[in-house]
Amino acid sequence: MGHAADVRLAAGPEETWYLEAVFTPGTRLGTRPDDPTTFVQVAEVREVTTIRIPSGRLIVDSPWPEDDDPELTVRVGRELAERIPPGNYRVEAAWTQAPYEFMGERFDGREVAAIRLCITETPVMSWEMAIGVGDDIETIRPGDRIGFTSETNMGSFSDAAAWPALTGPFREFWRRQQAGNRQPRDTESLFDDRFERASEEGHGADLVTFPAEGPSVVWLGRTGTGVIASVAVADGYHSSDRNPSP
Repeated sequence: MGHAADVRLAAGPEETWYLEAVFTPGTRLGTRPDDPTTFVQVAEVREVTTIRIPSGRLIVDSPWPEDDDPELTVRVGRELAERIPPGNYRVEAAWTQAPYEFMGERFDGREVAAIRLCITETPVMSWEMAIGVGDDIETIRPGDRIGFTSETNMGSFSDAAAWPALTGPFREFWRRQQAGNRQPRDTESLFDDRFERASEEGHGADLVTFPAEGPSVVWLGRTGTGVIASVAVADGYHSSDRNPSP
């Protein structure tokens, strides 16, 4: 039996197109806003790392404490209401490229456009917004967008049971910064600091960060039977002027 998403959560045609296109190398997503002759194209989809989610409870949120919290307490992360099977999962990033020139110098315009947690290898047949624990679906209207907000341009995938420990390096870094200590965070840097990985061996769990700007929707990619195959955040480049690949 097929899965029928609630219409308030289901991705529309444009969102569905983008979520599929951004993870397809070679696809043209549109053109640069400042140069309609230069295409923004998906350059590659690469594995960033793997992540352990032993509890099956997934948080997708910023790992940083709230800006207005002087005590730097543990941020209440946005835990997804739907569980995934406990296990180790591949984290993949989609990179776009759109060359440009600035002050006589050429740049490749390479950016991270989307990130996904690969749950199964079964093809995604539909996309829907992920509900968080405590979200009331009855308050959501068609066209609303729900997710997490990051004031630090950083989101993360994390095991929920280990969240307090896994976000510890970010709180400690903030405390040291306030004290004038600029030592690096106790995390593993990946791809020139575009991503970070924190581990907590007591739970055998991990947290992986990724770029995220402003409000970010978390999307569940489902198979034809409704099983979650992918959890994605795709708030990078968007364009209403789609240019299909030749």
